[in-house]
Amino acid sequence: MAEGTQAIFSSLDNARTQLYHFKAIVIAGMGFFTDAYDLFCITTVTKLIGRLYYYDPTVDGGPKPGTLPINISNAITGVALVGTLAGQLFFGWLGDRLGRKKVYGITLVTMVGCALASGLSFGSSAKSVIGSLCFFRFWLGFGIGGDYPLSAVIMSEYANKRTRGAFIAAVFAMQGMGILFAGVISLIFSGIFLHVYNAPAFNRNHVLSAQPQGDYLWRIVLMFGAVPAALTYYWRMKMPETARYTALVEGNHKKAAVDMAKVLDTDINVATSAYPAPVSPEASTYGLFSKEFVQKHGLHLLGTTSTWFLLDIAFYTINLTQKDIYQATGIVRKAAAMDAIEEVFRISKAMFLVALFATVPGYWFTVFLIDRIGRFIIQLGGFLLMSICMAILGARYDSLRGKKCDAKKDPLHEYCDGNHAWFMILYGLTLFFANFGPNSTTFIVPAELFPARLRSTCHGISAAAGKAGAIVGAFGVQYYTQKGDKQIKQSIITLAVVNFLGFLCSFMVPETNGLSLEELSGEDKEIAAVTNGIATNGKHEHEDSQMV
Repeated sequence: MAEGTQAIFSSLDNARTQLYHFKAIVIAGMGFFTDAYDLFCITTVTKLIGRLYYYDPTVDGGPKPGTLPINISNAITGVALVGTLAGQLFFGWLGDRLGRKKVYGITLVTMVGCALASGLSFGSSAKSVIGSLCFFRFWLGFGIGGDYPLSAVIMSEYANKRTRGAFIAAVFAMQGMGILFAGVISLIFSGIFLHVYNAPAFNRNHVLSAQPQGDYLWRIVLMFGAVPAALTYYWRMKMPETARYTALVEGNHKKAAVDMAKVLDTDINVATSAYPAPVSPEASTYGLFSKEFVQKHGLHLLGTTSTWFLLDIAFYTINLTQKDIYQATGIVRKAAAMDAIEEVFRISKAMFLVALFATVPGYWFTVFLIDRIGRFIIQLGGFLLMSICMAILGARYDSLRGKKCDAKKDPLHEYCDGNHAWFMILYGLTLFFANFGPNSTTFIVPAELFPARLRSTCHGISAAAGKAGAIVGAFGVQYYTQKGDKQIKQSIITLAVVNFLGFLCSFMVPETNGLSLEELSGEDKEIAAVTNGIATNGKHEHEDSQMV
């Protein structure tokens, strides 16, 4: 019944903020916490894997700490992104076919299993270890990909209209906490290993500096990603299907009302209509590839996909290359001045501090302000300020970073005579305005704009476009920066231009603040049309019966 559906939506949109909303944030957010941990913890251990499996004492120029070949490094960091892209498309589509709840458990089990398997190897050679790692990280990414559309859509469909943006942003803010946690866990375990298995620096002993126990360290760090996901499995399975999916897609508004009454402290009264009819299938049946969808939502989908694609080129490039940036800023010593586990410890410490002071605050600024100033302003401002920060960083890269240190004068650091403080300030501001900006809004808006029957699919498409951008960053930009300092400078300036293009593409995305999901998707008009049609038909039938 269309009247019943309207009653459900009105109750959801006007429900006061209560305990279950926060419970849903935690349940959905822990998935994102795990996603971020699994995607970014690899940053702390890739150099360790290089030291353990790719040390070559015969290299030209004398012995150097083992490093991953460029193609291997890109594969390890990028293969999970490829899996994530595939998972976003598949699980996004499946979430609209089977329901949000049914698919939600599948993604979680996939993440837990593959996170554990990432620490296993089929063999002990470098080839078998890297092959096993890439295989399981692809499927780990596949599970992570499903969490993007499902978490966003579930939270948007549970939330009330007034605080919907903050609730979805809070779920996504757990990504920042996951990045922070990746630094913390790597820091704790590397600190323990460093204390127990102390070793000389590489420039003092080439062989003993790579502790064989480090092979356990990177496996523990990767496998720990299964813990937070496993802890939320029970609660995910207890969550009811969202009322909007049940009412609009399945057409069962009575069940939707009952499900919501169980978790929300509100009475949802579904009036009995004299002219019963299913709501959604007859209201509108246009599909994703229909002319009607293109007319109503084509520009919206182009806007959400293009902005997310452009953002993630820059966002994942600067996040996945942190391990290299830290040396340029002097936070981490040069590789030869450390042993293998100490390098993990110092990279993890730097990652933790950057996340604490730059990454995480940006997410929570979005949570607190998004329903006050809107999505559009935050996205425009974030793209523009990211562009400005990266343009300055690229233009002044040589002077900010400094020049190569004389090994005799300064054996600990890679670069000297630069302005490392300003380098880190600009780098930190870029991360801050990414998260208090398009990294948050590109996740939120696709969960609001599209009809319920296509919402998960369209969010998955938008997110997959973002991961396509991340793959460009992980494989293309990272590969280009390995060629030399000139290419690094050019890449940073190019990323500034990419961010400005994101600023321009943002004008294709409308403001969603203060409107219900049905008003944004046009489903309110479809429901009204069904209601009017039922009433009109019922009136005519009644008049005909009177005449007889």
